[in-house]
Amino acid sequence: MKTDLTDTTSSKINKALVLGRRAIGAPAVGMVLTLVIVTDEENAYDALKAANEASREHPSRTLVVIKRVSRSPRDRAKARLDAEVRLGADASAGETVVLRLYGEVVDHAQSVVLPLLLPDAPVVVWWPVDAPTDPAKDPLGALAQRRVTDTYASEQPIEELTARAETYTPGDTDLSWTRITPWRSMLAAALDQVVCRVSAAEVEGEEFNPSVELLAMWVADRLKVPVRRSKSAGPGLTSVRLETDCGPIVLDRPDGSLATLSIEGQPDRGVALKRRDTAELIAEELRRLDPDDTYAAALKFGVGRLDERAAVTAPEPEEEVEVTVVETAPEAAPDASPDASPDASPAEEKPAAKSGAKKAPARKAAAK
Repeated sequence: MKTDLTDTTSSKINKALVLGRRAIGAPAVGMVLTLVIVTDEENAYDALKAANEASREHPSRTLVVIKRVSRSPRDRAKARLDAEVRLGADASAGETVVLRLYGEVVDHAQSVVLPLLLPDAPVVVWWPVDAPTDPAKDPLGALAQRRVTDTYASEQPIEELTARAETYTPGDTDLSWTRITPWRSMLAAALDQVVCRVSAAEVEGEEFNPSVELLAMWVADRLKVPVRRSKSAGPGLTSVRLETDCGPIVLDRPDGSLATLSIEGQPDRGVALKRRDTAELIAEELRRLDPDDTYAAALKFGVGRLDERAAVTAPEPEEEVEVTVVETAPEAAPDASPDASPDASPAEEKPAAKSGAKKAPARKAAAK
């Protein structure tokens, strides 16, 4: 069921939600949280699709805030709110309200969202793209107990990690951190199987991937060892190698789906390590709404501190230089045999010279 409201208000949207629930025969509100998605028109469809799939595990009221760009000064001076209310099959297992803000109301999105929040329910704000530098101080982020960003979607992801560390507030999280949860679980399980001391580590992945840096910072923070980051063609993370006094421990995933865990003295085993889509990542983040202390410790470790501990990015492979070899005829040795071929290589001439030197005493004996 869909209801379109043009030039509306928050009270009219609430009324449309109540009437819609009655129309589909579900007067009670069975939502467990409010998920606020702040995005643009280009990324709204993908973000809403992921939220609808995650709502099957976490029934929620999803508020999609789309800030439209006003082209003329007249449009910017006129405030307008359009809404699309979706219930039932059109909203999966929850309720969806798509809010399009025009004009001056763009700068006051929190005043539109606040009356639509579920009472006595946690609030999660998610920025798929263009997240603020300090999510906790953002007007919408201040309404939430959990704030989700994604540094992978930023133009400078590594610099964005540094900014996130400086402005971290309990409740902040990142989908780039959520992507490495299976890797962290597998590495921790591998270290539980052996009794050894880790001396160094190497994390390999595609360039400009913040998950590579986050995993390297987590390993360096937990194991207190230098970590080297290497570049690969991807996809995503491709390999982690731990150097121990019992032999190397390697977790290698070259194809983005199936990984191989290698431990010294044990047979190699295949591990399902598929790259997960956004819906699975959001569903994992909604399972826990308390602050993630492990993420905070890894983030505050810092990329710069990794470099200070000699964990520099692996050098680029040297370009192959084409060398032209000019063949020249070897000069004849003074004591070379007259029967030697002019095309003979120096390596072939030396044995001939030695054989000639050995025959010299025989000639003297014949002369006598």
